[in-house]
Amino acid sequence: MCRQSAAVCLVKSPTRQQRCTADLAVRLRTLSDPRHRRGVRHPFVSVLLVACSAVISGARSFAAIGQWAKNAPQETLARLGARTTSVFGVRLAPSGATIRRLVNRTCPGGLADLLGCDPADADSLAVDGKSARGSRTDDSPAAHLLAAITDTGQAVTQLRVPDKTNEITCFAALLEPYDLAGVVVTADALHTQRDHARYLGEKSAHYAFTVKRNQPNLYAQLKALPWKEARARFYDRSTGHGRLETRVVQVLTVTDLGVDFPHAAQVARIVRHRTDRKTGRRSRETVCVLTDLTSRQASPQRIAQLIRAQWVIENRLHFVRDVTFAEDASKIRTGHGPDNMAALRSFAINPLRAAGHTNIAAALRDMSYEPFTRPLDLLKIS
Repeated sequence: MCRQSAAVCLVKSPTRQQRCTADLAVRLRTLSDPRHRRGVRHPFVSVLLVACSAVISGARSFAAIGQWAKNAPQETLARLGARTTSVFGVRLAPSGATIRRLVNRTCPGGLADLLGCDPADADSLAVDGKSARGSRTDDSPAAHLLAAITDTGQAVTQLRVPDKTNEITCFAALLEPYDLAGVVVTADALHTQRDHARYLGEKSAHYAFTVKRNQPNLYAQLKALPWKEARARFYDRSTGHGRLETRVVQVLTVTDLGVDFPHAAQVARIVRHRTDRKTGRRSRETVCVLTDLTSRQASPQRIAQLIRAQWVIENRLHFVRDVTFAEDASKIRTGHGPDNMAALRSFAINPLRAAGHTNIAAALRDMSYEPFTRPLDLLKIS
């Protein structure tokens, strides 16, 4: 059953081996074709491969994907498995309308799972949500998507948060299909929930959750701990985004401190001192961090690295989709269109980053110079 709805969207539940296979077509065949058998002209997997290739070459909309397909040469269409229309083997590309209808109806949960990477060997996994602002209509709010990304910048999966709920209700469902043994899951203060900690414990995973003033009782309890007695400390300084930031990390072992949080082993206090390099304005922020990692598993420096790893999902996924793919300006609103286009954009980032590209915008320009060969070569579509 699909995590996104009550429909059966997968012909067979994908295994880790299937998720990790380099053959994209093999992975996509696991999905169920949402169309009725009658009147089907274009192969389901072929249409999805067209969409994947077009987005990697820089397409931002269904119209752009359809235009890419319309101009694709016969050799490219043959590699993508496009429909043959005559005895002469002439390939016919799907129209923009066909691509739009199919992507709008394809199961978003299954597509995101099959297009993402497997996090089993990751050091840490960051979870955070983002709204596709352009998908808002008069009758419904913008699609809000909860996503997960590894510390190396590889998107894992995403899940649309149902209307009138929040990200908390989707946390367990997002991570359920994956083996997270030994992986440290990080999240912002919204997900500092006892149920989340228990769930990760059941999956043999670890957590590092930020505690802020949105949980006043827990925050006050942690703030009142004997921080002057903390001997484990770490100092760090960095520059970026036009500011100078100094971080002081203090760590206490939870033993006999009366901290009421499942599996908690250590608590850290991070004091951030920021100075704006243009105006000279200074600010100070104090946050606390709860983790089930012991002092042997995580030093103060390690905890600081885990908390900073949470920003990977903002800098290397959400920011890229917003700025490079103009996601917030996209007017795709109907069906599963917002979810699946976001999944295609996240998927496009993965092979580009795996190929060594650090600037995704520059990588897309590189793909656009030979849009009908380089994307297929990158995806190893023969």
